[in-house]
Parts: sequence; C-alpha cells; structure tokens
Amino acid sequence: MMRNSFIISIKASLIIVYLVIAAGSVVRMTGSGMGCPDWPKCFGYWIPPTDRNQLDWKPNHEYLNGQVIILDEELRVAKNDFYSKSKYNPKNWQFYTQHNYAFFNPYHTWIEYLNRLLGALAGLVVLIMTILSFWMRQQKKIIPIISFLILLGMGFQAWLGKTVVDSNLLPYRVTIHMIMALIIVLALIFLFFISQRKISPITSSPLIKVLAIVALSLTLFQIGLGTQVRQFIDLKMHNQANHEWLNPVPMKFYVHRSLSLLVLGIHLILFWILRKMKLNLRVFNQILGLIGLEIFTGILMFYMDFPFSSQPLHLIFASLLFGAQSLFIFRIIAKK
Repeated sequence: MMRNSFIISIKASLIIVYLVIAAGSVVRMTGSGMGCPDWPKCFGYWIPPTDRNQLDWKPNHEYLNGQVIILDEELRVAKNDFYSKSKYNPKNWQFYTQHNYAFFNPYHTWIEYLNRLLGALAGLVVLIMTILSFWMRQQKKIIPIISFLILLGMGFQAWLGKTVVDSNLLPYRVTIHMIMALIIVLALIFLFFISQRKISPITSSPLIKVLAIVALSLTLFQIGLGTQVRQFIDLKMHNQANHEWLNPVPMKFYVHRSLSLLVLGIHLILFWILRKMKLNLRVFNQILGLIGLEIFTGILMFYMDFPFSSQPLHLIFASLLFGAQSLFIFRIIAKK
C-alpha cells in the first residue's frame, strides 16, 4: 500500500514538474518573466495587484513592511508598517536595489504569479514524495537519499528563480534555471525506475550505450542553447518587425539547427541497430516521434515568424524527449 502511494507520488511529482516547465515556457512566450519584479512576493503582495493604481502612493493609507509602490518610474519598498500622511515621506521608503525594472502589466503579473504557484505546488508534492520514501528504505536504501536530494534540488531551483528575477532575466541564469529543471526530471525518472519491483532491462551493446548517452547530452545542450537563441529573439522583438527577427541569423541559431540534425542522425542509427537486433521498443518509437515534433515546431518558428504557442510546444517536446531518452538509458544500462 505504501509502495503504491510512493509510486503515485513520483508520477505526480514528474507531471507537475513538467507543468512548471510548460508554464515557464508560456511566461517566456508572453514576456511575463518580470511580471513580478520581486521574490517570493509579487510587488510586495502574496496575492498580486490587478490594477496599476494599487501601486500608486496614496495619502492616509496603511502600508505594510515590504509593500511595493511605483513612484517616478522606480520601485519603492516600505521600510516598516505605517500610515502615510498627506504628503509623501521618503524616510518611510527605500529603493528596490536588485534591478531597475518598474513596470506593471496585470496580464504579465498574473501569468508569472500562476507560474510561481505551480512551482510552490511542485515543491509540496516533492516534499510528500520525500516523506513517503522513508517507508521504501527497506527495499533500497538509496531511495530516500535520492528523494531528499530531489527535494533539495527543488529548493535550489526556487532560489535560482529568485536570482533570475533579481538579475532582470540575465540570459545565462535563465539557461541554468532551465537545465536544473531537466536535472530534476532526470532524477525523478531514475527514482521511478529503481522503485519498480521488476526492472525490465533492454539487451544492449557498448555502442548503443555510448550513442544513447551522447544523444542525451546533446539534447541537454540543445535545450540550453535554445534558451540563448530565444533571448536573442526577445531582444529583436522590441525593435524590429516579425520578419526581421532573424535577420541577420546569429551563429548560435545555425549551431542549434545543425545539432538537431545530429541528434536525429544518432537516433536513426540507434533505430537501425535496434531493428537489426529485432527489438521493437515503444519508448524508442516515442523518442523518434518527439524528435519529429521538435524539428517540425522549430521549422514552424523559423519560417512562420514564431506563431502563437509554437515556442512553448517546442520546449515541451524537447523536455519530454529528454525524459524519454533518460528512461531509455536507464533501461539499457540496468543489470539483468
């Protein structure tokens, strides 16, 4: 009974982590990354404002410690609890020093806020999974250890999210934030794999193992590079028309596109080897299908000026591909 509950908690954790990745891609697509310019609150509120006038300074108004207003296009933070007088008193306020972003868009704010709520829910589900894992230590002592490391990883991921906001979406921090999410996915899939009563290994060879690990590493690199390509597009979007976003095309885009063909080529070789060994693996067929969808959405973005939802789908397919590749690797390296 407890084992079944633990397995369900792993699946729930994996699903909600993927939902957080999907939500993050929507945040990126809509440009909502700075919708909440502070962390963990949003403009100093646990439930963010819905209207710009809620962030204006008001006379004879109660302000709480940490509450944020926008004054002279700058963020000001209340130093303590107080009631404002008829005139603004700068002694009650301090400048927000992490960055100088001071804009309010309710649409962006609530997209980012819902993304954070999903992240908090993911942390809660992983916490429950970690607690349940201690009943699994008799099966394998490593299970509660890995579960606890995943919980620590979720905490670290939350801290990374804070640094991303504090840096006003510094590109390399966005990339690290994304890579950490995939490491958590990898750990959850491994935890699920070793928690099974019966492990179904796949007949393999050293060549298959090497090719599979290289393909997984390339996919991880591709996703990280993709965040950098998207950053380039975001900068162009503010200054140029749609058809000029990739004009001139940056070198990192060519690298990104070329490596996708390399990933496809490696998997076609693996497919040929597996068919030659007369192995019909559903997980590998899923991998090939996800690669096809990934390449299709990439072509769609390049030639159709990033149609709505194409970027989130591109990232979601890439993340699912990474997960399927991870499961495949665990099955081919497992001992019979």
